[in-house]
Amino acid sequence: MTEQDGLTVGRTATLVGVSVKTLHHWDAVGLVRPSERTRSGYRVYSADDIARLHRVLVYRELGFPLSEIGRLLDDPTADAHAHLTRQRRELRERIEQLEHMVSAVDRMAAATRGGMQLTAEEQIEIFGSDWNPEWVDEAAERWGDTKQWAEYRERTTDLTPQDWQEAAAEHETLHTDLTTARRAGIEPGTPEANTLAERHRATLSRYFDCTHSMHVCIGRKFVDETGYTEYYDALAPGLASWLRDVIFANAIAHGVNPETAVWE
Repeated sequence: MTEQDGLTVGRTATLVGVSVKTLHHWDAVGLVRPSERTRSGYRVYSADDIARLHRVLVYRELGFPLSEIGRLLDDPTADAHAHLTRQRRELRERIEQLEHMVSAVDRMAAATRGGMQLTAEEQIEIFGSDWNPEWVDEAAERWGDTKQWAEYRERTTDLTPQDWQEAAAEHETLHTDLTTARRAGIEPGTPEANTLAERHRATLSRYFDCTHSMHVCIGRKFVDETGYTEYYDALAPGLASWLRDVIFANAIAHGVNPETAVWE
């Protein structure tokens, strides 16, 4: 078949990406009718018909009903620009509705997962610009199957943004006191250092029952894992290793050997 002959219904359907049934329907309602015939008398779509089909597809993708599409294409007085402007406004409204729906689904998913019920924006606002909301998901992947993570989920699911703000303030005060003690040369094992160690353990116990043995395991990470070391040493040089030593000394005072301590 040559271009002069036009395109059959089947080839046209393949070209524009619709079904043959759709083309038959548009033909029946007068929206797009094949305007030419082959030498054998079969009706086929001309180049102009194909162009009209593409215009129909664009309008349909924008949400126009077929009856309105036909009027826009056939009525020379129809204001296509006004229709498209209105359709754009309606699409923007629809996008906003969908964004609200996505947010609602995210909140429902978070509620199902349990744990922190803060949006990423709320987390950054409360914990500071250095906070990375992805850390919560990373923690879930790392410890999600542990008893302690289950305790964390149970204890934090109902916390409000105000509750988290108070917890963040508590952490900030503790970090300030740790930094001050480090710079003042407070030695691990002294009463002052042990008090700070217990305060540090208490902040963890807000979310799960942190024993002295578990506290030692966490303290090891402050030196063994780069992320922890960088975090604490950014507060004060050498703070990570000093805090580990403070935790170890406090554990010894409570009958726990740091060399053999395990996660309970």
